[in-house]
Amino acid sequence: MRIYTLLIVIFFVGTLHSQNKQIPLIGSQAPSFTTQSTNGEFTFPNDFEKSWKILFSHPKDFTPVCSSELLELAYLQNDLKSLNVQFAVISTDNVSQHNMWKAHLEELDYKGRGQQQILFPILEDSNKKASILYGMLHAPTSTSHDIRGVYIIDPNNIVRSINFYPVEIGRNILEIERTIVALQTADERKMLTPANWEKGDDLLMMHYPYTKEELANNPELELEYYQVGDRMWFKKEK
Repeated sequence: MRIYTLLIVIFFVGTLHSQNKQIPLIGSQAPSFTTQSTNGEFTFPNDFEKSWKILFSHPKDFTPVCSSELLELAYLQNDLKSLNVQFAVISTDNVSQHNMWKAHLEELDYKGRGQQQILFPILEDSNKKASILYGMLHAPTSTSHDIRGVYIIDPNNIVRSINFYPVEIGRNILEIERTIVALQTADERKMLTPANWEKGDDLLMMHYPYTKEELANNPELELEYYQVGDRMWFKKEK
């Protein structure tokens, strides 16, 4: 009996230790894992190759908020694909349940948009390994079901954005798309995006935009930029 009790204690201590392990941080290499999915065996993030990736966790198949989120993802999947973005959804449910849920969702007409095919993989994590690896299990809420987590990972498999949401609140998929566009723009232009930035808005400079010599050689440079306060220089986009 004592041995049995000791084994239980060791198991729970080990579980708590693994759940308290530091999550992948912004700027770190995204951890890789292999599991079964609605699209067959899948290795994240490697199978998405040189695309931008999203890992999108949810608490439970067939629940109303999760269903609304997947239907929004399905509606925007072609827009995201045009941005070189691929994504995978994960929960602690098994792949058989994922397949039933996917089939059910594909029969629905959500917001009058017609039926949507779900082309992205829904990943099985019934052993919770990936959820622990990415910090999706928040013990005060649940030790068996994921919270709503979003990892955005770049083509080099570097973590670029992390967000966690409570189980009661559905995520804004358009904000996730906006974040990816902002990251891609910042990378390409070597600039910054200010608060509430949308595609096409003015960008913030990382440094003073031109030297006195450059301005003397090209006076029109001054028309391309404007200053707000002491350290905020904007590049005009319109």
